[in-house]
Amino acid sequence: MNELPSPPFVFVEGIHNFRDIGGYPSTAGYIGVAQSIRRNFIFRSAEPSKITPAGAQKLRDLGITTIFDLRSGPEIKKLEEKMPLVEIDRVQRVWAPVPQDKDYSPEQIAIRYREYASKGTEGFTRAYKDILESGPLSFREVLLHLRDKPDEGCLIHCTAGKDRTGLITALILLLAGVSEKTIAEEYELTEIGLASWKPAIVNHLLQESVLKANQEGVKNMISAKAENMLAALEMMRASYDGAVGYLTQNCGLSLEDLYKIRRNLFVVD
Repeated sequence: MNELPSPPFVFVEGIHNFRDIGGYPSTAGYIGVAQSIRRNFIFRSAEPSKITPAGAQKLRDLGITTIFDLRSGPEIKKLEEKMPLVEIDRVQRVWAPVPQDKDYSPEQIAIRYREYASKGTEGFTRAYKDILESGPLSFREVLLHLRDKPDEGCLIHCTAGKDRTGLITALILLLAGVSEKTIAEEYELTEIGLASWKPAIVNHLLQESVLKANQEGVKNMISAKAENMLAALEMMRASYDGAVGYLTQNCGLSLEDLYKIRRNLFVVD
């Protein structure tokens, strides 16, 4: 994990796919002024159950005060059968499940949408629409942190840091005026962020009777290709009138809230 390109990846011992979502150029905000998204404010990753004491200290050194855990109840219950939930000194864990009562780990998404597993982006679009429908209360909680605590860094994670984390990251970057092409490329970084973990996921999935004969489909469903995010962004425009429509109509945020969040996201170059 410590050989990934930095930025955006940050080596935190015991956590896969850990990276900063700052540094990307923005076209929103002050007209005619070059801007980028703040670094060292919002981080994303896979689940932190194997974080070491050195990794925990790294989180504190990065200024992270809050961890938003997007995993569902069944996912956490399954994990707790093997090990206790991680509690990190001086870092608050906020459980913000998406959804609350269904398992949306990469494995379960692949099984749930297996009929689309080998058909390009269609399975992702359907799965991501389901996540967006389940996510408003939890996504709102993350965005209120960005509105109210601009001096306190946060980490957002689900199980792999790919699907649910990828969608809230996309919403934040869209709100900040980052291009869809850049957002899709940021999403695709998960391909290298999870590279060391993916073979184990594939092997695990191929033990499932419904997926045993579909190795190509399994690899597709646990992938993080830019085209999948681009398809999700197109779906978001068609279904919700884009990020602003989703955040106001579904998450209950006001335009003033969105203005404050944007202001907190920017660095003027």
